[in-house]
Amino acid sequence: MAFKPQIKVPATYMRGGTSKGVFFNLADLPATAQVAGEARDNLLLRVIGSPDPYAKHTDGMGGATSSTSKTVILAKSDVPDHDVDYLFGQVAIDKPFIDWSGNCGNLTAAVGAFAISNDLVDAERVPENGIAVVRIWQANIKKTIIAHIPMTNGEVQETGEFELDGVTFPAAEVVVEFMDPADGEGDMFPSGNLIDSLEVPGIGTFPVTMINAGIPTLFFNAEDLGYTGTELQESINSDPAVLERFETIRAHGAVKMGLIKDIEEAKVRQHTPKIAFAAPAQAYTASSGKAIAESDIDVCVRALSMGKLHHAMMGTAAVAIATAAAIPGTIVNLAAGGTERESVTFGHPSGTLKVGAAAKLVDGKWLAEKAVMSRSARVLMEGSVRVPQN
Repeated sequence: MAFKPQIKVPATYMRGGTSKGVFFNLADLPATAQVAGEARDNLLLRVIGSPDPYAKHTDGMGGATSSTSKTVILAKSDVPDHDVDYLFGQVAIDKPFIDWSGNCGNLTAAVGAFAISNDLVDAERVPENGIAVVRIWQANIKKTIIAHIPMTNGEVQETGEFELDGVTFPAAEVVVEFMDPADGEGDMFPSGNLIDSLEVPGIGTFPVTMINAGIPTLFFNAEDLGYTGTELQESINSDPAVLERFETIRAHGAVKMGLIKDIEEAKVRQHTPKIAFAAPAQAYTASSGKAIAESDIDVCVRALSMGKLHHAMMGTAAVAIATAAAIPGTIVNLAAGGTERESVTFGHPSGTLKVGAAAKLVDGKWLAEKAVMSRSARVLMEGSVRVPQN
């Protein structure tokens, strides 16, 4: 039997924030994968190495975690006043499935750099030295993101002294602005309430803040779920029963948010909504051994992504945290002291993160104006990824 050789697809492996993924220029993909559908999904699944029953991604570019099983497709934008279209695919580890329902806020930090380096931004918009302002159209959620990319001698500057908890080495700072980050039109709270009651059969009934900002997110009080808000990954991810409980709660929350009609649909929509729990600021030791003092933060937040406690914080969830913190009466705001604020510094398993947010009440509905945070990004490897033709 004759076997076809592997194909080579131009690709760049990049870190953005506390995530990393495989980036593609849409024009470089095989013709069948340049449009959404089965051919594209099959290609990207094979690139990452999914589905992998061993949960290792040994035969692919993925890292077998929600932070590292990511793909990005970029193209020059046809949307007025935008430079680049950004499409994100969250690849399931043990299932033949790619979730296209949301954005990756961390990898957003790498989009501008890739776009500039691959000539997707008009040359007149890129200074020789200074800051290039890249206007990104987030195609998954149809929103605008502005990335501020440092330039030195005509090239993207990647090295620097900016430190980001959850990332080992310092790099250049990339400021990212998420404009009008609410998912959908109108009130960012699907029920119109800042706090709802979520009944989960066999588990309990919990107060919850359901918010569409950055990414649809369910916020709970840590204490109501039996936690302190200072947990690290091993205390949750090592217990399959605990993870199953969280997933059951998330599935019922997804139904209540109107994202799915039946809890069974949650099995193929793992990327959204996120589930998180918040607690008042308190001292703890981060996963790196760094001591976090109560005075360092406003609130403690832990969030799960793709069924596991995240090692730091998803960028889009950080937007949701900051937006919820800015709105008096939400679970996050109350945990942070219940005061009005334009920014919040929260503690996560790897350390701390400060995010600015602006929200306003218009005709009885809360609207998110924007959220701002600093991340970093760099190219890890570039060239071609090889993929079997089957």
